Amino acid sequence: MNAVNTTEQQSLAAQTDRANLQQQVVQALRQALPEHAILFTAEDTTPFECDGLTAYRERPLAVALPETSAQVQAVLQICHRLHVPVVARGAGTGLSGGAMPHKMGVTLSMAKFNQILRVDRVSRTAVVQCGVRNLAISEAVASLGLYYAPDPSSQIACTIGGNVAENSGGVHCLKYGLTGQNVLKVKCFTIEGEPIEFGSDALDAPGYDLLAVLVGSEGMLAVTTEVTVKLVPKPQLARCIMASFDDVRKAGDAVAAVIAAGIIPAGLEMMDGPMTAAVEDFVHADYDLSAAAILLCESDGTPEEVEEEIGRMSEVLRRCGAIAISVSAGEAQRLKFWSGRKNAFPASGRISPDYMCMDSTIPRKRLADILQAISAMEEKYALRCLNVFHAGDGNLHPLILFDANDPDQLHRCELFGADILETSVAMGGTVTGEHGVGIEKVNSMCVQFSAAENEQMFGVKRAFDPQGLLNPGKVIPTLNRCAEYGKMLVRAGTIKHPELERF
Repeated sequence: MNAVNTTEQQSLAAQTDRANLQQQVVQALRQALPEHAILFTAEDTTPFECDGLTAYRERPLAVALPETSAQVQAVLQICHRLHVPVVARGAGTGLSGGAMPHKMGVTLSMAKFNQILRVDRVSRTAVVQCGVRNLAISEAVASLGLYYAPDPSSQIACTIGGNVAENSGGVHCLKYGLTGQNVLKVKCFTIEGEPIEFGSDALDAPGYDLLAVLVGSEGMLAVTTEVTVKLVPKPQLARCIMASFDDVRKAGDAVAAVIAAGIIPAGLEMMDGPMTAAVEDFVHADYDLSAAAILLCESDGTPEEVEEEIGRMSEVLRRCGAIAISVSAGEAQRLKFWSGRKNAFPASGRISPDYMCMDSTIPRKRLADILQAISAMEEKYALRCLNVFHAGDGNLHPLILFDANDPDQLHRCELFGADILETSVAMGGTVTGEHGVGIEKVNSMCVQFSAAENEQMFGVKRAFDPQGLLNPGKVIPTLNRCAEYGKMLVRAGTIKHPELERF
C-alpha cells in the first residue's frame, strides 16, 4: 500500500470518527436544549469558525446556544461526561483566536445572556449577564450620571463576559484600570457543571484572590454567566489635547515625560503617521497628516481640575518638541478627536484585505525604540505595518497588513508578529497586554516563560479543569510545542532567547 492511499484512508477514518462523535454529541445536547439552540450543519456552524483573528478557522462539532444557567450547566455536564472540549464564545470580537472552535468540540455561545439584572445607584454597581455588550452598561446607567469605565475599541459589540476572559482595557484604562480593576464578582460554572463564585459584593473577599486568577484566564478555567461591575460617576468635563510631532522618538519621550510629571491622564494614546493617514481618510477627524506621530491626551474631572491639567500637559508636550497642539473646544470636537482612534482597526481594514493586530506591552521609555524596530521589520518581511498605542501604559497595537489568500504573505505576517512580540520581551515587556494569548501568541509564550513557569500555569488549569476540556490548546504552550518552536527558530537562524537555545 503506497503512502498516498494510507493518507487517504487515515483522512477518511478521521472524518468518520468526527461524524460519529458529532452525532453522539448532538443527540446528547438535545436532552438539554431545544432544537433551535443546537447548530451542527456546516452552513450553521461556519459563522462561528473564527473570532476577530480571521486568519485561522475551524468548525466545531456543534454550537450550543443556551438561554438559562441550567442549560449552561447541562451542556457542560454532557461535554464533561463525553470528554468533549468546550470553547465559550461571546461576541467573537477577540483578536487572538481565543474563541476559535475546537474541531472535536462544542462551541458554547453565551450570546443570549444579554440582560442587565440589577443596578444599584448607591453602591455604584451593576449586575449583568455575560452576554451584555460593554457599551450597553453605560447606556443603561447614563440617566443616573454613571458609566462603566473600561472602553475597548470594540465596546459597541464586545461582551462583558469576553472582557472578563481577556481582561480588556481601552483608551481610558490608564486612569480607570482594566476590566480586573472594575469587576467585583463573577458567577461561573466549572467544566463539571459546578456553580462557583469569584470575588464578592464587598471590596474584598476572604481567602485567595481567585477573582484575579479568573479575569484574563481566557475561558480556560470556567464559563462565566454573570458579572458584578463597578460604575463610576460621569466627570463634569472632559477635554482632549491633540499634539503633533515631527519625530516618533519625540512623541515617545513625551509620553514618558507626561507620566514622569506626576500626571495620570484619563487617556494617553499615540498613532504613527501611516495610521493617522488611514483613519483620517475614513472618519475625517481633522488629524495632522504632516505629523510623524500624534498623541491624544485627555483630562477629565471638574472644570477647574481639567483646566489645570490641560495646561500642565500642554507645557510638557511643548517642552518635548510638539510642533502643534489643539485642545478640544467642546464635547463634539473631543469625540471627533477620539473617533479616529476608536476606528483605527476598521480604517486599516479598508486599505488591506486582511490585517493581524498584535498586542504586546513594553516600558513607556522604549516606545520610540520599538517603533524603529518595527520599521526595520517592515523591510525584512516586506509587509506594511500601521501603529497605534495605548501609549500611557505601553500597550502596543501594531497592525500588520497582508492578504490571507497568499500563503507566503500569511507566513511572513506570522513571523513579523512573532518578531514584534519577542522584541517587546527583549525590551523588558510582555507578549500581551489586553487581547489575550489565544492561539496567536502561544508560541511566543515559549520565549517569555520557562518550561517550569509554563508547568505552573498548567497546574492552575488542572486545579479547575483536570481533563483539560475548556479551551484546550491555547494560551499555555506545552514543552513539545516549545521544542518545535525552538527548532524552527534555529532553522530560520532567528533564535533570540536562551530558553530556546537548548533545542
